[in-house]
Amino acid sequence: MAKKLYVGGLPYTTTEDSLKEAFSQAGTVESAMIIMDKMTGRSKGFGFVEMSTEEDAAKAIDMYNGKDFEGRNLTVAEARPMEDRPPRRDFNDRKRGRGDFGGHRNTW
Repeated sequence: MAKKLYVGGLPYTTTEDSLKEAFSQAGTVESAMIIMDKMTGRSKGFGFVEMSTEEDAAKAIDMYNGKDFEGRNLTVAEARPMEDRPPRRDFNDRKRGRGDFGGHRNTW
């Protein structure tokens, strides 16, 4: 069964191909994904690698956690499920009488 790993501390220049190539030294890599910022299109400095077996995942953690990769120390751990996020704030609150975002006093 495949095991997903969190990889943090990635250099912003790291590509998915270079990440996959590096982790393939620990075993078979099913996928490698770098998380990108939606606004800038730049890497956020972390990603996920899916290893084909739990043994390969454990070997990858031993090989790379706390180790230098392209000039930065990596954090490699078993990925946790994504937690529920609080709902996004609606910036139309002023229309509903819930605040003045301009710093001006309400005069009505």
